[in-house]
Amino acid sequence: MVTAITKGATTSKTSPITVEEYLAQEEISKEKNEFIEGEIIKMAGASANHNRLAVNFSRLLPLEINNQSYEIFVSDMKLLAPDGENYFYPDVMVIKGEPRFTNEKQTAVTNPCLIAEILSNSTEGFDKNQKFAFYRTIPELKEYILIDQEDYRVELYRKVGKNQWLLTELMSQEDVLTLESIEVEISLADLYKRVKFTNK
Repeated sequence: MVTAITKGATTSKTSPITVEEYLAQEEISKEKNEFIEGEIIKMAGASANHNRLAVNFSRLLPLEINNQSYEIFVSDMKLLAPDGENYFYPDVMVIKGEPRFTNEKQTAVTNPCLIAEILSNSTEGFDKNQKFAFYRTIPELKEYILIDQEDYRVELYRKVGKNQWLLTELMSQEDVLTLESIEVEISLADLYKRVKFTNK
């Protein structure tokens, strides 16, 4: 039996399993699990704010600009890292043009130009560090967005050169998130609509 690790929790390592074993288990699992370096990482349940932000963000994204089409995937689509051995469930992914699926069932993609993650206390460090390290290896990825669910705070990482990423922090309701990869601007006021801050 494979033991799952809950993302953000402190736990001992389990014996690594193969990609094939993970995919077989994930196909019948009632819950989503990421797969990182041979370990199954159980996805924690999302809060109401998490869902509001993911929906708001995806709704504000374009499906087409200047005759260029985009595919938008929210939460349930797996992402396969370029090493072919690690799978993730980003909160939002945008793909410019045609998605490259890993199989005929179209359950995982490999070529997002933009990824957004909604932060929580238990996942913030993981999303900023280990996960971003894998995401940076995706050749097509141009922008990575981290969205706080407890305050007006967005971190935008934009690729500006080989192994170079520029950080822009937005921390006000009046700020505007400019996404060059898909040529769109999103105000934080619109992004955070209906979000209720519990620490205010």
